[in-house]
Amino acid sequence: MNKILRFLTLLIFVITFTVACSSETVEILKDVKVVKEIPVDKGGLVIYSGRKESLVGSIIEQFESISGIKVEVKYGSSGEIASQIMLEGNKTPADVFYAQDPGAIESVVGMFQALSPTTLEKVPDWAKSNEGKWIGVSGRARTLVYNTDNVKVADMPKNLNDLCDAKWKGRMGWAPTNSSFQTMLTAMRELWGEDKALAWVKCMMENDVKVYPKNTPQVEAVGKAEIDIGLVNHYYLYKFVLDAGEGDKFKARNFHLDSGGPGSLVMVSPIGILNTSINKNNAQHFINFMLSEVSQNYFVNSTREYPLIEGVEIHPLLTPLSEITKANISLSDLSDIQGSIKLLQEAGALPK
Repeated sequence: MNKILRFLTLLIFVITFTVACSSETVEILKDVKVVKEIPVDKGGLVIYSGRKESLVGSIIEQFESISGIKVEVKYGSSGEIASQIMLEGNKTPADVFYAQDPGAIESVVGMFQALSPTTLEKVPDWAKSNEGKWIGVSGRARTLVYNTDNVKVADMPKNLNDLCDAKWKGRMGWAPTNSSFQTMLTAMRELWGEDKALAWVKCMMENDVKVYPKNTPQVEAVGKAEIDIGLVNHYYLYKFVLDAGEGDKFKARNFHLDSGGPGSLVMVSPIGILNTSINKNNAQHFINFMLSEVSQNYFVNSTREYPLIEGVEIHPLLTPLSEITKANISLSDLSDIQGSIKLLQEAGALPK
């Protein structure tokens, strides 16, 4: 009789606990199910990452913990990683290339296998390879970050060419070594042509644009009114406004150009599987995980990037992707990063 009572008590507890589970917990369990069901012989996975460890290290560790797959990650700039893959050729140990921008992955796209239709249908058409060989994990919008004390929204430029106006002389910053900036310049070359793109770089230099090593110090400089406008990706602002808790005390905000030109580019961090991968199943499990609600919410909450799957909400301070006029260009057309570097060198914005 005691055994029956104990069994009934346990059954009631299980039923009560199950009912009490929140819908959020259920969703998380659904998301991790795909990696939980990996066969016993889990093997390994080698990821070449053009994204910094500080941005994606923890979500990769979460995949490793949930899946039991032993993950090895090689970090570097996306351009460096692409060059390494080309150098290694068919002998590359990489299973996956996870890049910062589509330009880098497109430069080696011939070394990737086509992804399954089931995978590709998870994101919008604009956020994946024309050939179906890579898929975007998260979105990053190019923006102008401006000082709210010194610049009124009504006075903001309508397009990137307006920055050549003398009124902005000495008031702007850029980071010409940054891969996202170089991708934007690649879009500019595609949309405007080489001559106009070169003329823009030269006019910016003549307008005494200040050079920064990357985007974060640009945004910080705008907040301190050291410059009034910076050319950055949208999410750097939120390191100060949200993550550092400065809120309205931080005197900078993002401005999205609505001209549909290169200044309105919305990029993705793409991922693809190498043809030569010896761990293709594990690579597919990793991509599935990165496109799950668990991972997409990570990017929303930790890096303030845009989710690319449906059903994941962004922070209220971010401008919805649906309200951003995206540049009229395919992300698959942004492979010639080296051409943009060469143009910057020709203009004197980068050393030769």
